[in-house]
Amino acid sequence: MYNIMIVEDSKPILRNIKMLLDKLDFPIHVAVTATNGEEALEALQKQPVDLLLTDIRMPKMDGLSLIEQAKLAQPELRIILISGYSDFEYTRKALNLQVFDYLLKPVEPEALEEVMGRVIKQLDQSRSRYFHELQEIVDPHSYAELKPGDHAAFLAQMMIILRRQPFTLERERWGQKTLQASLEDFFAPRPCKVFLSQTPQQFIVFVNRGILDLYSSVHECLESLRRHLDVQGMDTTIAGQLLWSQDANLSELYHQISSILSIHQRLNNGLVLDSGNPVSITRTEAGCLDSTLELAFVHMIQARQKEQFALKLSELMNRWTEDNVHVKELERFINLVVDTFAHLVEEQGAGIRLGLELRAKKLFDEETYGDFCRELTEWIGQCFDMLQSHGRKSREDLFMQMDEYIKRNKYTQISINDIAMKFHVSPSYVSRVIKKVTQVTFVQYYTKLRIKEACRLMECQPDMKFKELSDLLSFSDQHYFSKVFKEYTGLSPTEYKEILLK
Repeated sequence: MYNIMIVEDSKPILRNIKMLLDKLDFPIHVAVTATNGEEALEALQKQPVDLLLTDIRMPKMDGLSLIEQAKLAQPELRIILISGYSDFEYTRKALNLQVFDYLLKPVEPEALEEVMGRVIKQLDQSRSRYFHELQEIVDPHSYAELKPGDHAAFLAQMMIILRRQPFTLERERWGQKTLQASLEDFFAPRPCKVFLSQTPQQFIVFVNRGILDLYSSVHECLESLRRHLDVQGMDTTIAGQLLWSQDANLSELYHQISSILSIHQRLNNGLVLDSGNPVSITRTEAGCLDSTLELAFVHMIQARQKEQFALKLSELMNRWTEDNVHVKELERFINLVVDTFAHLVEEQGAGIRLGLELRAKKLFDEETYGDFCRELTEWIGQCFDMLQSHGRKSREDLFMQMDEYIKRNKYTQISINDIAMKFHVSPSYVSRVIKKVTQVTFVQYYTKLRIKEACRLMECQPDMKFKELSDLLSFSDQHYFSKVFKEYTGLSPTEYKEILLK
């Protein structure tokens, strides 16, 4: 459905045009009407509109002036000019303002239908492109909740990226609905739309560019927004940029702004970046390790100097917070650690690397910097221990350890990723080991183990209800448990219990 605004100072003519539009078989809705340009501009700041039908001669502000102002606020707005003045001068000015088409009064139904058919086709093409680009950058669940009428919220407005500062409390505040409510309050009466992006703890916001009428610059607007969120306990780094034309590529712009955030985000306190005018930084300003210190950390790992490494790491972590380094530097150091340990465990190759990377990413989920430091220290200690004990393990040896771990946790839902993280290997390597030793997949092996435990419990505790069994063994529900039980035993739980009781 496309929203239409009609601007006409003659109420009878306005009603007639609305009646003709209502009769057309197009996905359109006359959302707003106005009798002069000033009234129309005020309404445009509050109500997203796809198509503007406006007269030329009106009081207070004529149609051509309205078009000039409306185009500044919404460059993507399609406009059809309606007037009884057919002279070339008006037509020429209208074409210079990129008006979609020009209709003469009295408006003929056939002419209106023909023009509307063409503009709707153009709007459909534009919407399809924007939706496709949006799908590439937003979280799938967030995209699935998008309604067709929501498209006006992000067409050629201002894109803002919000990224939660790492190691900050109040994580539960960082939800799409919470942010939507907070930003609607901040930007009111201008419309805005919040999406969860595909990057964890990062949100994409589109807001009507009319909000900039209240500020001297994009930076001032974003800084005001950052303070607004900070008061609500949401420490964030923000970057934003205007979408200057309807040809702007949302996906490209998002990745551009997101990259700027990644480069500039610091460890302590959020900041604001006008991504249209990014500030360059040097490696020294970012607090990067010099090559000598990097080499020292690598040599300590290679020499298995666990205690010395821990002391140097403690000094480095204190320096990080004192210097308020860029978050990118923490990531770079951890990647250096991953690369070095992975290289030393040659017999597992990429499998080890993927397992280490999976564990390293979880470090940034910690709620405080102190927790991050403790987890980082403990994890690197475990990596050193792995080097000491991780000689050349055969598949059978590794399987025995995984088998013991799975059996100890058979009452907890375990995934391949959990096992991979535990044993510092990749999920695909876990799958290959289990398939090689047991001749079945991980799911089949793990399910068979739980069904076997269910049989044992039914024998030892015959009074236990099937729902209790299902919940205890982490099946999604009792019906699913019964279905799986029969697949593996050939009997339903009831039939199996009856045989036990005979």
